[in-house]
Order: sequence, then C-alpha cells, then structure tokens
Amino acid sequence: MTGWEGHAERMDDVYRGQRHIYDLTRKYYLLGRDRLIDELTPPVGGHVLEIGCGTGRNLIAAARCWPGAHFHGIDISEEMLKSARTAIARAGLNRRVTVARGDATRFDPNALFRVNSFDRIFQSYTLSMIPDWQRAIREAVRHLSVYGSLHIVDFGQQEDMPEWFRGALFAWLARFQVEPRALLVEAAREAANDVGARLAVTRLYRGYAWALRLDKRPR
Repeated sequence: MTGWEGHAERMDDVYRGQRHIYDLTRKYYLLGRDRLIDELTPPVGGHVLEIGCGTGRNLIAAARCWPGAHFHGIDISEEMLKSARTAIARAGLNRRVTVARGDATRFDPNALFRVNSFDRIFQSYTLSMIPDWQRAIREAVRHLSVYGSLHIVDFGQQEDMPEWFRGALFAWLARFQVEPRALLVEAAREAANDVGARLAVTRLYRGYAWALRLDKRPR
C-alpha cells in the first residue's frame, strides 16, 4: 500500500460516520472560513480550487458568494466526497461545482477537471491534517495561474490564549489526527520566495487561527 493509499484509507475510516454530522460540529471551531471565502475575489469566468473540500460546505458557500466563477474541489477521502456530491446536487450547483478524489501533494488539474491552472486556490483547515503538508503548499502554488493567489486558514499556535486552553485544544485535536503546524508561516514564506510571490499573514482571534494569502507576480 502506498503512502497516498494509506492516508486515504485512514481518512475514510475517520469520516465514514463523521461525515454525516461534520458540518454541524465543525462550525463552532473552524473559525475564519467565511472570511477566507469573502476575500477570494475570483475573476469572472475564473477557476477556483479547494484542496481538501470535505463535505463541500465551503465550495457551496463560495459558489454562492462568487456566481461568476467556476469551482472545483479535491479530497483524499471518498467518504467525504459522497457527502460533497450530494450537497452540491441539492444546492443546484452541479454545473458550476465539480469535485474529484485527489492527493493534495500530487495532482493533475487537467486530468481531474480539464483545467490547466487556477486563479484562486484555498486550503481551509486541511494542512493540519496532511502528513506532508509542506509539499501540499508547494503543490498548490505550482498550479496557480500567472496572477493567481493561494488562500490558507488553519489553526495557529494560540499565542495569546491561556496555556490551559492551548493544551486542551491540541490534545482534543490530536484525537482526530489534527496537528496545528507551528512552522506554517515559515513554510508558506519559503514557497512564496521560490516563485517570487508576496505573502500576507494575519493572526485571527488572538492566534487561534492564522490566515495566509500568497499572491503570484509575473517575473
């Protein structure tokens, strides 16, 4: 079994039952997702990709917020994609939102969606669950269009939170194979420097979450 297959199997095991209640429970602590969606500003006719689209919640919200763009999503868990496809169809968005099974660290946009690159890519609370998360950042940057941007929101290091809160949160997240990435900003800055991009970092809610935006600029 390859690393990709092993991770996919673990994620399917985690979400086989959870996918049915995922959105109801996560809305209370996956903070900053709607802020990210509001700031996507994709061009009319542009293509947007969510890496780690899960149940499709974010894709549906983004498609409604930006009706002029096309949306795509990949996830390694086929169980989560079952929920995503159902939700997208129920929302009447099948023509503008498509999802496919894919590995965040290596995927072919043309094979999956017949798209060569994306004007916007976003990763919402996925890097804290991807084993090779640094590679997932670099892979996302690789598939941005010339003027594309990568948007990330994920757990911060709780810099201004009480120590007991940080310890309790991290212990609870570990039960779901979630690990906030202490070097997230550094890894994103390195990826930005590699392509001559500009990186903006915002701490949200006293460091509970970090919001990052990487903007490519033609050399």
